[in-house]
Amino acid sequence: MATPASTPILVTCALPYANGPVHLGHLVEHIQTDLYVRALRSLGEDVVFLCADDTHGAPIELNALKQGLSPEQFIAKWFDEHTSVFRDFQVSHDHYGSTNSAENQHYANLIYGRAKEAGAIGKKDVEQPFDAKAGRWLSDRFIRGTCPNCKSPDQYGDACEVCNATYTPRELIDARSAISGEALEWKKSSHAFFLLSKHGEFLKQTLADASFINPGPAAQLGQFFAKGLADWDITRDGPYFGFPIPGETNQFFYVWLDAPIGYIASTEQWVKKTGRGKSALDYWSEDSNATIVHTIGKDIVYFHCLFWPAVLKVAKLKRPAKVHIHGHLTVNGEKMSKSRGTFINARPYLDVLDPNYLRFYYASLLGSGPEDIDLSLKEFRERTNAELVNNLGNLANRTLTLLAKEFGGQLAPANPAVGKPLVEGALAKVKAIVDAFRGFESRAAVKAILEIGYSANQFLTAHEPWKKLKDPGTREAAHQALSEAAEIVFLLTALLEPIVPELAQKLAKQLARPSFTLKQASAAAYPILDRQARIGEPSPLINRLEPEQVDKLIAAAPPPPDKPKKKDEKKPEKKADAPPPAEIEFGDFTRVALKAGRVLACEKVPNADKLLKLSVDLGEGTPRTIVSGIAEAYAPEQLPGRGVVVVANLKPRPLKGIESRGMILTAGKGGKDLILLDPGDVAPGTEVK
Repeated sequence: MATPASTPILVTCALPYANGPVHLGHLVEHIQTDLYVRALRSLGEDVVFLCADDTHGAPIELNALKQGLSPEQFIAKWFDEHTSVFRDFQVSHDHYGSTNSAENQHYANLIYGRAKEAGAIGKKDVEQPFDAKAGRWLSDRFIRGTCPNCKSPDQYGDACEVCNATYTPRELIDARSAISGEALEWKKSSHAFFLLSKHGEFLKQTLADASFINPGPAAQLGQFFAKGLADWDITRDGPYFGFPIPGETNQFFYVWLDAPIGYIASTEQWVKKTGRGKSALDYWSEDSNATIVHTIGKDIVYFHCLFWPAVLKVAKLKRPAKVHIHGHLTVNGEKMSKSRGTFINARPYLDVLDPNYLRFYYASLLGSGPEDIDLSLKEFRERTNAELVNNLGNLANRTLTLLAKEFGGQLAPANPAVGKPLVEGALAKVKAIVDAFRGFESRAAVKAILEIGYSANQFLTAHEPWKKLKDPGTREAAHQALSEAAEIVFLLTALLEPIVPELAQKLAKQLARPSFTLKQASAAAYPILDRQARIGEPSPLINRLEPEQVDKLIAAAPPPPDKPKKKDEKKPEKKADAPPPAEIEFGDFTRVALKAGRVLACEKVPNADKLLKLSVDLGEGTPRTIVSGIAEAYAPEQLPGRGVVVVANLKPRPLKGIESRGMILTAGKGGKDLILLDPGDVAPGTEVK
């Protein structure tokens, strides 16, 4: 099939279930995908970001029934809530649809028909629970009974909400219909099965491709091959909120068949909206040159990496080139919990906090692997203030404010002797930042951006323009330094756009410059700015995040459910806060000798995963050997030539049999998030004050 002249990269998120509000866990995926998409757009790529609400299934039907609504009314309410939240968090979907659509029904029927023609659909008799009084088959969510594990009453037919045990309706004690209250009857029904067991070799080859899936989850999927791939029941007996199966009576597609087909339906709706092709098949046919990238959570890997590729294969459709898998969100180190008041929905967050705080924080934590990330509320506030507000925001504000106030917004002509090392040092990091965005490694991108900010702030500290402004003889030097720092502020508009697009646009407006892109930044050379044009009206980029604001966020969490208190349950004693560090005299601090150094060589320390051995020039003639715990943050080949700040008067100490003569200063919480402090363009041995 012919494809359009310009075929984009189609990028999707997993479809949020239209059964409740968007919470901060959902936003991990949507923000991470938005970072990726915005970066590709800024690089000039033709990329389309698609998503939709997942709307079918028994939970939707059950909850609509409880609220006295039709399923259609129920999902419409959540569609409006979901789309407004994503818009307010600046998630830039090109199209957001619904699986309850004519387009989705068309492609579900098409794929089912092609699968039948290919011999990939079989029939089997399945014993199902039946409510004789209501005259209907029952899904697990329409069954209630006593948990066979903890004996808690009134639990669903598949899982206990008290002890989290999973089981079958057969195992549930005193199982009854949630509709009529009648005891279950068991009857046989003929169901359609997708014959997944026939596709083992194809799926093994698919999972062996490291560009398709992270090797960790790929290895975990091996358990399904070891015990034999099970054929997949794609039928649900009616009544059921979903699409009827062609040629069958009162039977419907299981939600997990038509939900991923929603990616194709959303593409179809986007095509109709934009005129970019004749149909979704311009992008989803197997001979299309489109690239498809899915972003999902690690809890739905089975569906997207086994079931879905096999379905697409037999239907002669395009399979995804990559499935990016992220971890879950914890809050203060634990799973989000209503009982602890840390289950935080997105809309209440927006009612009390700026979305840029969360976008930046998530970006600083997210990598290419499926590791969980933690919303430590203390760290969230501290990192936001130290990195986004103080480092980047303060750099922009003090630079542009002084230029506007003291020089009417006019920039000084470029002076390579003053500004070129600073700007070229920043531009040298752009490729690594671009590669990080392309690889879903936003934490690496944030780290490099912060290093650029630290270098620019140290540049200003070294030149002290605020002091030089007071003396007519040095005002021009102040003007020059501020103008060179403005180059970095302009570069930040491109680097920050994928992360905090609203703030990047605000900076561009304050500079009175058009948007700067990652593509332009990748090809830029000193000077970046047109020095003839004046800057605009500066203002603070973003306010500090105060403790009381975070307290409001917790207060906005849903109240914990009522829980009967056991007789012997005691109220836990509140732990005393750790005392603050003892104050020291100024003279104590002056005893610490900080010097600028330059890394000459670096290698790993044997049998020590966190340690690197560095040879550092401190202007003493003979380089010093320093052992530093920065191996998780930096590879040895990244460090030669880097400027560092060293505590130069520490007594030598042995580490892993190596005498370490000094300590290298870093910032950050530790591990992968450490950032080397850069003394700027000064000679080794220069005192750092």
